[in-house]
Amino acid sequence: AKIGIFRLVILFRLPCLFTWYFLYFLYFLLRKLSARDRYISLCFESIDGVLLAGCTVVVRSSMNCRLQSIQLFCRRMSSFTAVQRGAEGTESYRLFFRNEKGSTVSPFHDIPMLNNPDKQIFNMVCEVPRFSNAKMEMATKEPLNPIKQDIKKGKLRYVANVFPYHGYLWNYGAIPQTWEDPGHKDARTECNGDNDPIDVCEIGHRVGARGDVIAVKLLGALAMIDEGETDWKIVCIDVNDPLAEKLNDIADVEREMPGLLEATVRWFRIYKIPDGKPANKFAFNDEFQSADFARSVVLETHEQWKALVGSKTSSDLAIGNATLANEASVQADAAATIESSTAEPGPSAPISPTVDTWRYC
Repeated sequence: AKIGIFRLVILFRLPCLFTWYFLYFLYFLLRKLSARDRYISLCFESIDGVLLAGCTVVVRSSMNCRLQSIQLFCRRMSSFTAVQRGAEGTESYRLFFRNEKGSTVSPFHDIPMLNNPDKQIFNMVCEVPRFSNAKMEMATKEPLNPIKQDIKKGKLRYVANVFPYHGYLWNYGAIPQTWEDPGHKDARTECNGDNDPIDVCEIGHRVGARGDVIAVKLLGALAMIDEGETDWKIVCIDVNDPLAEKLNDIADVEREMPGLLEATVRWFRIYKIPDGKPANKFAFNDEFQSADFARSVVLETHEQWKALVGSKTSSDLAIGNATLANEASVQADAAATIESSTAEPGPSAPISPTVDTWRYC
């Protein structure tokens, strides 16, 4: 006897009420189509605050003992979708973003900085999932700014495993619609900006996925000085994390997650040493600043971003966008062409085993 199991997963970006109606319609349709040897169930469950709806059809045939299972899941998720182009582990790799209409957009310019303005909840674009090594970042100089792997001296860049840390300690990424202006000297650090969106470290329990757009609560800020440039590191947590309700400021992180902040400072201080770079330094005597301070820094960089996309400051960054309705905006068909003109998706390239080597500092 042969047994076949088939699973279909569909992700909906639809209002929740519409989703329930659709699933019940599907359920009754399948019941109509079913015979006496079929069993149909409709189930709903919640995992980590995400709504899942499942409709399972089991078909039993007395002739050949065949089992078929179809499951459809609906989940409440971000309205942005990441789309891979090229092959991971090669210079061709790109991760583009599409909005709820399926149009290609810029994660740098088109994803809003704020997820919920009333509650001061921000959006974060995850570039590097926790524990991974590939140094991924928005390609700020490429059209529509897809995520790509950084290249140094002609080679794909991987962050070293400086004992006892493996890869990044958190889900690492950036807040969209922010920019640390290299022409602006920060009075608090006495250094100019690093020409990138502001960096964030999401400290929740879930290991994210590259391209996730996560609603986060800001908790604090670390002022890193990287080769003479201001490089703010914002500490945040996914609003759906089990610890989110307990964490509202940087002191709460130390209380609930003892040792994490100390490890974070050490990681940022030494992570470039294996590459022959000096240790990084920090303003404010290596101390984290408050959540209010972090919000003020992010809002300052948002104003700097506004000047960037408004062409009010000189820059070599790509400011093309799909939603801002300014001189740099591109039409949907032109945005789709930008995405499709890159390499076709392919299998991941093998990664050198040296990426997993321990380094000691």
